[in-house]
Amino acid sequence: MKNSGDRPSVDLPLLLVTIALVGIGMVMVYSSSYVLAESKFQSSGFFLKRHVVRALLGLVLMFSAIRIDYRFLRKLSKPLLVFGFGLLFLVLAPKLFGGDRGVSRWMRIAGVSVQPSELMKLIIVLYLADSLTERQDRIKNFTWGLLPYVLILSSAISLILLQPALGTAVGIGIVAGVMLFLSRARLYHLVVVALASLPVLYGLVFWVGYRRERIEAFLHPTRDLEGINYQVNQSLLAFGSGGFWGVGLGHSRQKLLFLPEPHTDFIFSIIGEELGFFGAITVLTLFLIFIWRGLRTAKRAPDLFGFLLAAGITTMIATYTILNIGVAIGLFPTTGLPLPFISYGGSSLLVSMAGTGVLLNISRQRYWQWIH
Repeated sequence: MKNSGDRPSVDLPLLLVTIALVGIGMVMVYSSSYVLAESKFQSSGFFLKRHVVRALLGLVLMFSAIRIDYRFLRKLSKPLLVFGFGLLFLVLAPKLFGGDRGVSRWMRIAGVSVQPSELMKLIIVLYLADSLTERQDRIKNFTWGLLPYVLILSSAISLILLQPALGTAVGIGIVAGVMLFLSRARLYHLVVVALASLPVLYGLVFWVGYRRERIEAFLHPTRDLEGINYQVNQSLLAFGSGGFWGVGLGHSRQKLLFLPEPHTDFIFSIIGEELGFFGAITVLTLFLIFIWRGLRTAKRAPDLFGFLLAAGITTMIATYTILNIGVAIGLFPTTGLPLPFISYGGSSLLVSMAGTGVLLNISRQRYWQWIH
């Protein structure tokens, strides 16, 4: 190992890009939600006020994480995994034991609404980074290396699917697969697991009515534009009307109660309409810079744990960004996922900013050249 010098300062481009994305999120949450907020709550700033509070809390979490050596998190990975599973069980308790067949994604803790599946995204990344570092010598063995992770991940994903939150579950599976691959698990083992999960995924999609409708809408985008294809159709209309420069900030027509969830799942559509192709590409460029700096941080991490943790956090942000934008432009079926840093949604924003704080802390550490 070769020490390249004193500890560097925090990765400034990564920090600035994160702050820029959060700032854009504040502006666009207000712009996309004030009509809905006025209609439902008689206050145009209803969603913005809550989003600003969560963004400020996210900044506190991010800067706190920057100051805590990421290696300390190894001590917390297993307790946090148990805590995460506990929250998933608690949020499902009304459905499992009370006969409630509705959606069970949120719970209130000390008066604050929390989405356990969002927290589990980061907890899984932390746990895998720690455990894969600890069990590096076994990972090529399927029974004693890979299978325990498959069982843990399957349990977490199953609980998330029961909420139901298929998009979040798929995202966790993708992120976990990337981390297992980076830890040098055998590729054919991963392929076998992926292929074995396909029948389960097929059943989960086609045995549940609304999921089947979403797939049918995706496969036949020109059918039933006032029904199952309504959201995506309105989203594409938003992009089409935006042109290159957009219709102007605050002048979206789709947010006038035409496009459902304009401040959450489809906020990128409002960006495309109000700020145009130029604004959409600007946001995409910021995310690409984030991913580049995150992967650079992973490559320069001083140990395997830092490498896997940085790569996992970066992959998490990249995966959910791709899924959200892909839905908005009609590349994927509707999933109900927020756009990291930008969409209205406290749990998603806090998890993204806390994860970025860890990423920034890794970037501050000494850089040794080593082979991952």
